Amino acid sequence: MKELLNLGIPKGSLQESTIRLFQRSGWKITLSDRNYFPEINDPQISCSICRAQEMSRYVENGTFDVGLTGRDWIMENDSSIHVVADLVYSKVSQRPARWVLAVPMDSPVQREEDLEGKKIATELVNFTRRHFESKGIRVEVEFSWGATEAKVISGLCDAIVEVTETGSTMRANGLRIVCELMQSNTQLIANKEAWNDPWKREKMEHISLLLQGALRAEGLVALKMNSPKAKIEEIVKILPSLNAPTIAGLYQSDWLSVETVVSKNQVRELIPELIKRGAQGIIEYALNKVI
Repeated sequence: MKELLNLGIPKGSLQESTIRLFQRSGWKITLSDRNYFPEINDPQISCSICRAQEMSRYVENGTFDVGLTGRDWIMENDSSIHVVADLVYSKVSQRPARWVLAVPMDSPVQREEDLEGKKIATELVNFTRRHFESKGIRVEVEFSWGATEAKVISGLCDAIVEVTETGSTMRANGLRIVCELMQSNTQLIANKEAWNDPWKREKMEHISLLLQGALRAEGLVALKMNSPKAKIEEIVKILPSLNAPTIAGLYQSDWLSVETVVSKNQVRELIPELIKRGAQGIIEYALNKVI
C-alpha cells in the first residue's frame, strides 16, 4: 500500500491564493464544479476542500494530515495541532489580518472595560468570550452570520469583533476601532500523529520548504547586467543582494556579467543609478522560488 498524505485546501477567501501558491511551488491543483476533491499532480497527495473555519478541527481529528487555515480559526477552535509554518500571504498584500474591537463613531465606549454588561457580535465567538473572561469583563457575545458591521451601526449590538487589514473600510462605514485583539496569518498545520510519522513528516517539510520559498520570491526580482571592469566597484557599492552579487567575466572582454537578487521596491530607483555608474544590458526577471 502506497503512502498518501491527506491535504486540506481552505475553501473561501484563501482558496484562490492557496492554489496559486501551490502552483508556484510546483503542484498544480485542479478544481471542478461541485467537486470537493481536487486533483493534484502528485500521486503521494490526496486533496480535499474544507472551510478555513473548520480546517483545524479536521486536522486535529485526523481527517486531514495537513492543511492551511488562519491562526484566528485555530485559536477560535482551540485546536491541538502542530504548526508546521507561518505562511504570510493574501490576495492583496502581505499584511496580517487584524481582529479588532469596533464601535460606532459616536459610541461612548473608549476602552474594553466600557463594554461591561454590553452585547458584542462576531464570527469569532469562542475567542472573544475567552478574551473578555480573561480580563474579568462581563459581556454577551453572540454569533454573527455576516454583515457584522451593519449590526452595530443599526443598534443590534453595542460593539463588534471583526477582521480588517487597514481599518479603512470600517472608518468609511462610520466605525471606530477601540483596540486590536489579535493578528492572524495563514498557517500550515499538521495532525500531531501524522507529524510523528517519518514519511508524512518529511513530505510536509518538503511542502513547507517550497511554499515558503515561493512566498519569499514574491517580493524579489533578479537583476542581471554587464559592467566595465573599471566601473565594477562603483556598481557593486550600490547593489543589494541576498549574500553577495555573482560576478563573472565575459568571453575575451574587459567587461563583467553581474547578477543579483533585490527587492521589487528597490528596482525603480536602482536601475537609473546603475546606468549612471556604467551598467549596460540590464535585465529584470521574476523569480518562482527563493530557498
